[in-house]
Amino acid sequence: MSTPLISRHFVRVLKKPAAVSLLALAMALQPGAAQARQTPAATAQTPPPSIADRYAAADTFLGSGIADLIDNANVAPSFVGGDKNAGLFYRTGNRSSQRFLFLDLATQQVREVATTASLIAALSQASGKAVTLDDAHLADVDYDPDKATLAFAALDAHWRIGADGKAEKVAPEAPQLDLPSPDGKTRIVARNYNLYAVDVASGREVALTTDGTREQPYGRSIPELSQILREGTEEPAMPVSGAWSPDGRYLLSWRLDTRDVKKLSITQQNPPGSFYPRSFNYVYPLAGAEKLPQATRFVVDVQAALKTGKAKVVPVQMPAESILYPSPPDMNWVDGKPRMQWTERGYRQQAVYVADPATGATKIVAHEAVKPVITVTSSMIFPAPELGGELSISERSGWAQLYLVTPDNPDGGPDGGRALTTGNWEVLSVDNVAQDKSSLIVTGVGREEARNPYWRALYRVSLKGGGLTELTPEPLDHDAQVSPDGKWIVDQMSSPTTPTRAVLRDGTTGKIVMELAKADNSRLLAAGYTPPEPFKGVAADGKTPIYGMIFRPAHFDPKRSYPVIDNVYTGPTTTDVPSTWGMALRVPGNSVAQIGAVVVMIDGTGTSRRGQAFRLPAYQNLGEVGLDDHITLIRQMAAKYPYMDVNRVGVFGGSAGGYDTARFVLRRPDFFKVGVSASGNHDLRLDKTWWPEVSMGEADAATWERNSNMAVANQLKGHLLLVHGDIDDNVPITESFRLAKALIDAGRDVDMVVVPNATHNVYQPFFWKKLRDYFTLYLLGETPPPLGPVKPAAPAVALAH
Repeated sequence: MSTPLISRHFVRVLKKPAAVSLLALAMALQPGAAQARQTPAATAQTPPPSIADRYAAADTFLGSGIADLIDNANVAPSFVGGDKNAGLFYRTGNRSSQRFLFLDLATQQVREVATTASLIAALSQASGKAVTLDDAHLADVDYDPDKATLAFAALDAHWRIGADGKAEKVAPEAPQLDLPSPDGKTRIVARNYNLYAVDVASGREVALTTDGTREQPYGRSIPELSQILREGTEEPAMPVSGAWSPDGRYLLSWRLDTRDVKKLSITQQNPPGSFYPRSFNYVYPLAGAEKLPQATRFVVDVQAALKTGKAKVVPVQMPAESILYPSPPDMNWVDGKPRMQWTERGYRQQAVYVADPATGATKIVAHEAVKPVITVTSSMIFPAPELGGELSISERSGWAQLYLVTPDNPDGGPDGGRALTTGNWEVLSVDNVAQDKSSLIVTGVGREEARNPYWRALYRVSLKGGGLTELTPEPLDHDAQVSPDGKWIVDQMSSPTTPTRAVLRDGTTGKIVMELAKADNSRLLAAGYTPPEPFKGVAADGKTPIYGMIFRPAHFDPKRSYPVIDNVYTGPTTTDVPSTWGMALRVPGNSVAQIGAVVVMIDGTGTSRRGQAFRLPAYQNLGEVGLDDHITLIRQMAAKYPYMDVNRVGVFGGSAGGYDTARFVLRRPDFFKVGVSASGNHDLRLDKTWWPEVSMGEADAATWERNSNMAVANQLKGHLLLVHGDIDDNVPITESFRLAKALIDAGRDVDMVVVPNATHNVYQPFFWKKLRDYFTLYLLGETPPPLGPVKPAAPAVALAH
């Protein structure tokens, strides 16, 4: 149930000797809490900017607009070059004036490779006309010190600049559909749903399989909707899916089975260049579906097949695996043997199988089974042949910790291994294994109790005993990258309130070797920008600490009253509140606040990186998790800052945040009055299998229905805008159509915008205008600025029929 509004006079209560709640104590201890409530009386208010000016400010602080006002927000480091030319390639400045630099790691010398101006000049010379920065769309700049060449994308093409400084267009490589052997002497090709081995020298081919069909093809994955739309066919050309043994003898591949799997359909109403709509049916594994696509793995001795003219398909002796997303199952070769990871549907367990390629016989070399589900965004198993086994990040202790599982471990393999890390914190990744196998470098969160639990740090983990060594001791978030040899670390350290400092560290000790860049936001502040404020409070249970962030408009006036807009994403597979300076500037709250609102972001219970118990409230409860935590924290924010009007609260979000947005407005209609839901997965059973089932497991029909927004459509009181792309390749648009239908059937009102030719990412200028208009009308009670002047009609263009 919703937490009652806390009295703004609770500070007086704290003076009494009686025990106080953690909730009240947390609110009272917020810095400046008492002062913030002392609103000056009879102070003249400055007239607010016009709504047109506020919309213009919203554009200024959105996307590239805000990026253009910042220097060195992200140096985009990459380790490049061979042993003789090993170095670090990075950038400084901002989009309009960048320097691309190469640091020689052996000499510590830095030299300039290119600048934004030099790239634009080279493009202009090559194209024979003046190219502007906005025309160019520079991206993916990379440097090869061995060849002294610079590669980048611009003008919808790929380019290369050599030592002569001249840019030349690079012809795009044709997609490779066949699968060449490691020595290049044999190719595997797919035809009519079967696989063939082709001897490159002679052109002779041998059929490896013969009974493939459209519903049971060999070596062919499920086409993604984006591929279908790009090629305009339900059967797009697909690369052969498989893995060669290192010696080029065996092929490890798989067979797909989509029989009896229900398909989705999509209609693109406005195909570019065509007058008529086009429709497609496609396979998209859905959560809760009775039947999912299945994968069975097999091995073929290709060399023997080429010699004898006949192939033998050897089934790998492991269970068939449900395909949870349109991608191939895990399979590769480790130490000359097939290695395959298998996930049980419902995420009850995972296992790693190693097979004999000649017989298909298998054994399990690593295994994890966590109740109620294995959350694969916090757990993973990956090969570590250099250490003689598998590394497993597992929540078996309730926290994501690292284990080394080897054949000689005491538990004999499954669920065993040696704990390399312990404690109530989480390992996020393994970044390097020392060449002498003495240690690992890992990234973790939450180990240092005095810090924000979401701030990352790097640790060296000894494999010979002796515990951990922190390599990034500064109390900040560390966005770090380790060189392949482990000798160097590029660390971009920051917090939401501390500008990024990029440094090069010694990979062994963590000692800072040199400064690379410091971020500068002076131009942003000069534009009137109000920096965001992190906020710590207590969840609806009255005891669990949770974190949020507050975004205020430029030229903020604390004497005014502002509506509150919650930018929501409760998804348990991740966190939402920015933990770095760069992230805090990139989130859309900076823009949305400019219309004249206070925007908040909150990570309530049910989200990730705080241990299994913190996330478990989300289990089979995606429709309710975090909802009251958001309300509770907003009330705590408003208790500290009375200019936040809790009687005017809106909410917006995309994808799972779109689901949350509708859910918040439907389930707590007396608190959340206005919502803008983008690309929402409103019924989890119409979403890709992996995302819902990793939190829902194999739920029964009643549980799926309880978590459906359609089931609570009759509770709508306020205003809800649904926005969806008509060719969404992630969350089918049918989700928003079905919610709209449920609202209409319930006698409720609904607004809906379908964005033509938009995929899951609908965040284009038109979307932001509709969002601003909706909150301006229904939350601010103002009239949006008028549209611009009518433009002359464009000449008619003939369309293909």
